[in-house]
Amino acid sequence: MNALRALLEEHDHIVQEISGQNDFGEDFYVTFTDNGEVTSDTIKVQVKGGDSWRRGNGYAVPIDQHGGTWANGNIPVYCVVYDPDTTRLHWANATHQLRRFGPLNPPRFIGVSPNAVLDGTTMESFVAHARRYVGRYRGRQAVLTHLGEMSGVEFDPADHVLHFVNGDDEDLIFWKRPGDVVATLLLSTQGWEPIWVSLESLMRSEIPVPEDRRGSGPADPDLWSAEDLELSQSEIMWAASCFISTRQADEGPEGDLVEPVECKGCANCTGEESEEHGRIEADVIHDYVLARILDRIEAEPDLIARSILAMREDDELEPGIVAELGPLETEPHIVRQVNKLSRAKVTGVDDIEPEAFRLAVLYLVHRIYVGGPSLPLDEQVRIVWRVPEPDPTVSKSV
Repeated sequence: MNALRALLEEHDHIVQEISGQNDFGEDFYVTFTDNGEVTSDTIKVQVKGGDSWRRGNGYAVPIDQHGGTWANGNIPVYCVVYDPDTTRLHWANATHQLRRFGPLNPPRFIGVSPNAVLDGTTMESFVAHARRYVGRYRGRQAVLTHLGEMSGVEFDPADHVLHFVNGDDEDLIFWKRPGDVVATLLLSTQGWEPIWVSLESLMRSEIPVPEDRRGSGPADPDLWSAEDLELSQSEIMWAASCFISTRQADEGPEGDLVEPVECKGCANCTGEESEEHGRIEADVIHDYVLARILDRIEAEPDLIARSILAMREDDELEPGIVAELGPLETEPHIVRQVNKLSRAKVTGVDDIEPEAFRLAVLYLVHRIYVGGPSLPLDEQVRIVWRVPEPDPTVSKSV
């Protein structure tokens, strides 16, 4: 507690201790400052010290009876572990982890990644991450957070997100990134599975599309029609108005289309030429990336170990990735499945869980760029590895 207090106060943040006479599961209130000014952004912190919290691949903080207050309180709770052997502090967003698991499958521990180091060099990125998370519950962002928690999607503040409730109390969410011509519909009746649509695909056989919006080629098989989705007339008109209003917002008062923003559609993706990315099937990208990963592991059996080491040495790891590592790295069966990839063939990985695949991607891949669908698949998807691929022009010495 002293180490954490000293670090936070060294960076001018305000620390208030919570009475330890009762076990409330929180030790500190931390209010962040910005350029010497006190902000309205506050978190609560549970602090643990000692090697008893260490696990094989990280740290774990027991939740005990605190799950409800950590998940549903008005102020988010972070867990911080002090490792006496390394004298390092490590952090995890407990509220985020609990809400991601949901009330039906609560975890017993909060996973803390060894990559989630909190020190003078990472303080700025940690504070930015925490303040963004606190800000999820203010203004328009609070609406996006509510819709995101309802549908299981994390929306970017710049995204166009519109909500509709039909006469049967069923929810529809329209989601489109600035500049895109393809949108995603999230329907409660479809289990919130992402469904790609365009104005043309929705209006197919319904209402004539203006000539300047008609596609010159055949209908895209990846895009759903209103008939496929069994949308009512009012739902069709709502979705069409969403396309029209968001297109006008993109064009702006001068009629200039805004530049497409970074694509958020796949693991670590920043998206080049992302305005048509919605047309690429997610499972195609998944299968392609998995095949590339297994090809590299087969050729380089020590690749995972080298990639983990490279990740540990990355001082600029994004806080969002750090926060995601915690619950993955502290689940032994997930870690075992990742290690199993080193011994698996492409045809023998059906039992690899999605969480294990995600952890492998985080370990092995620094970034994935996704281009337009007109390109061949190996050019649509470009992988930047944490450990660069061997140069084929350089022969190995015997």
